[in-house]
Amino acid sequence: MLSKLIEIPINHISILNTGLVIVLDLSAPNELWFTLDTLLEVAQKCIQTAIQEAQHTDPQIKDKLQAAAWLRVGGEDHMDKDLMDLFLIPLIILGSKYDLFQSLDSEKRKTICKTLRFVAHTYGATLQFLSIKQEATLNKSRSLISHIIFGTALGKAMQVDHNKPLIVPAGLDSFQQIGNPPLEEEKLGRGRASDMKYCKTHFMAWMRHAHRSIMTPIELWKNAFTEIFPQESVKTPATVDDPAKDPQYAELAIDQLRLQKDQELERYRKLCERKMKEAQNKALQEGLVF
Repeated sequence: MLSKLIEIPINHISILNTGLVIVLDLSAPNELWFTLDTLLEVAQKCIQTAIQEAQHTDPQIKDKLQAAAWLRVGGEDHMDKDLMDLFLIPLIILGSKYDLFQSLDSEKRKTICKTLRFVAHTYGATLQFLSIKQEATLNKSRSLISHIIFGTALGKAMQVDHNKPLIVPAGLDSFQQIGNPPLEEEKLGRGRASDMKYCKTHFMAWMRHAHRSIMTPIELWKNAFTEIFPQESVKTPATVDDPAKDPQYAELAIDQLRLQKDQELERYRKLCERKMKEAQNKALQEGLVF
């Protein structure tokens, strides 16, 4: 159902003017990686589909998106250029419930912060933490959203201390500052321990070593994170594709109501698609350029 819904805003008509905001629950680290990974995967598929469809009328659209992505991180001369895999539309990762996150153990907070910084920097995303109970963090998040939507000015303030709410604008972090994932040396090197003494003191060498190893840097960070915070089983209601269809939780009255709502949602999705196509056809007839 998520993939069907996200296809509505991310499509070949709107792709040049679309951004993505992912909100994560910092107080639930045992669901954090699964949530982030799932949403990014779904969004990436929608973006690729939208690009393929848009290329029929704009063959250069992928190049345009790539150029805009590099501009967001400061240009193609970025020191980490060779190790980044930029998201093709503006991406914001917001860590919510920061007030509850503060009660976690210091080392756990550090691991969460470094992991999210690594993912955000890899994809050229902006990362911020917030809490509805802390007005200052809310104001900064509002300013960020306003910047993405309306192009308002945004400061270059940066905060990477794990004891404070993170503020990491796209492109201002670096893999050198983030450091290695919290894994044992043999897991970092995947059996190539001869390289690790050098890599421990030369981070960029480790990153390039990781690209040549069995696992990618993202996969190494995933392993490090999920060892400390085992993710919820896919069999639980929090993570299954559609827990409403799990026979273990069957209730006739509720299931019938859910079916009715699903049908209404599907009709709404088709209506949105039809209106979008009508708008596109009208624009083409009038000679408008999207």
